[in-house]
Amino acid sequence: MKKQLIDFRVNGRAHEIAIEPNQLLLDLLRRELDLTGSKRGCDDSSCGACAVLIDGTPMLSCTLLAASCEGQEITTVEGVSEHGALAAIQKAYGDWGGAQCGFCTPGFMMTVKHLLATNPNPTEPEIREALSSNLCRCTGYSQMYAAIKAAIEAEQKGLAAAK
Repeated sequence: MKKQLIDFRVNGRAHEIAIEPNQLLLDLLRRELDLTGSKRGCDDSSCGACAVLIDGTPMLSCTLLAASCEGQEITTVEGVSEHGALAAIQKAYGDWGGAQCGFCTPGFMMTVKHLLATNPNPTEPEIREALSSNLCRCTGYSQMYAAIKAAIEAEQKGLAAAK
């Protein structure tokens, strides 16, 4: 199969890579760019462990052709940190035990990042709705909700202090 050259940005860095036309974005990220945070959990779009942001919108990288990302900005869980420090959601997940085994955590974090970018003060039903596309097989979700609420409070305090 003839490879094609694509240009895109991942976590703020430009890349030009020759890919097979049928290569999935998840495989490109993990194999070519060594960004292993996104996980292959199901291969059928049902768990969300592979979620990344494409131009700010959550997408499932296990079913997305890498070639379709030409010219776009991709953010993986490795790009969530802020200036080399943990982002509020990453810190809150650790503080509140939001991750059990951690396999699904990257997908949840990407979904939460998008939620907070579009709705900085979501209600609990809005949080639950946003996370309904992500599956965790080993927790009851209560620690995740507590972590997300703590992250929202931390970000709001940070914004207030900055003013």
